[in-house]
Amino acid sequence: MSYEMIAILMFSTMMLMLMTGQRVFGAIGFVGVLAAVLLWGTGGSDIGFSAAMKLMKWYPLLTLPMFIFMGYVLSESKIADDLYKMFHVWMGPVQGGLAIGTILLMVLVSAMNGLSVAGMAIGATIALPELLKRGYDKRMVTGVIQAGSSLGILVPPSVVLVLYAMIARQPVGQLWLAGVFPGLMMAAMFILYVVIRCRIQPELGPALPEADRNITRAEKMRLLRAGLLPIVIFATMMIPFVNGWTSLVESSAIGAITAFVAAVLKGRMNRTVFENSVRSTLGISCMFMWIILAALGFGAVFDGLGAVKAIDNLFTDQLGLDPWMILILMQLSFIIMGTFLDDTAMLVIVAPLYVPLVQVLGFDLIWYGVLYTITTQIAYMTPPFGYNLFLMRAMAPKEITLKDIYRSIVPFVGVMFVALALVMIFPQIALWLPNYVYGK
Repeated sequence: MSYEMIAILMFSTMMLMLMTGQRVFGAIGFVGVLAAVLLWGTGGSDIGFSAAMKLMKWYPLLTLPMFIFMGYVLSESKIADDLYKMFHVWMGPVQGGLAIGTILLMVLVSAMNGLSVAGMAIGATIALPELLKRGYDKRMVTGVIQAGSSLGILVPPSVVLVLYAMIARQPVGQLWLAGVFPGLMMAAMFILYVVIRCRIQPELGPALPEADRNITRAEKMRLLRAGLLPIVIFATMMIPFVNGWTSLVESSAIGAITAFVAAVLKGRMNRTVFENSVRSTLGISCMFMWIILAALGFGAVFDGLGAVKAIDNLFTDQLGLDPWMILILMQLSFIIMGTFLDDTAMLVIVAPLYVPLVQVLGFDLIWYGVLYTITTQIAYMTPPFGYNLFLMRAMAPKEITLKDIYRSIVPFVGVMFVALALVMIFPQIALWLPNYVYGK
């Protein structure tokens, strides 16, 4: 059997196992190790063992539980709720101001947690009921929350970019910095859309009534101080890292400790909050470690087969496609897969194939990591089976139907496609900051 046929058989077997409902890491790891044993005999079993050792020796992986713990402490202790109260008071008088504040909330929640699910949960449970109560259009605000939560895997500290860094063998710090400007640009584009839409149709996002705005200056300042606390926590973590005073792992530890101390000083750290935060951190960290372990084993077998060179030969020599056309086809495949898989599953399935191919085609892997995150979030919001669509359906009030959710994401997906195109046409949007910081 040719190496190309073995690669196709491995890939199709893995997809078949995933369609039967097997866990992602179980399907990928099983196929990888089984193929290794069949190809190279009992010695092939060492591939799985080598992947485990490589994972345990990867020092930057320590950032993963630190950042997840920080995010859960801020969420469980309700410090993130203060953030929305601040935006509610300060942005309320503006037409569409609460929707704008919700997008800003999502950016900051993303910066605290690194998971899109966390932003969705906070937006759907805290912001959505308030927005509906204030007369905001249900379709617009549902789209705002889904689009805003998509920033979770782009704005640092993105947990998914840690996974990409491990598989693509790229520095986590550079990937995080590469996501800053694209993430902020996308948030600004969402805000611009809301401003223009509410200017044209004021009834979609009415300003707060005068009675609700009648708050003393002292109370507004108190809310501002409470809401700025998460920003201060994020700054104490990222400023030393960007300036080169601390390593990435040390910065993540500073963030986790600062969040914990802040919760203690505000009197919100009790046994329940601590236990929930630790349990959630342990569960998510272990899930990511199993996925990375499986991906490393599967990727090692793929590399050994030379599958990437065969695919490159197929696309460039036999089909005559140029590198940009191949890259666009890759992005389209992410959108299709995203209708039924989450971002980590997509990355683990295609990374052994795509990441080396991107390098062979001459593209920057840091830049491609940003393209991957934007594309998967577009896929999350694409009907009929987009992950975010059903997550919103599970969290939204009964008056918001699945039809409303489907229709709500159309303009925001359009904005995300524009953002993706801009990053593809102007790579320096993603690459300038990491080049500047690491160039120093």
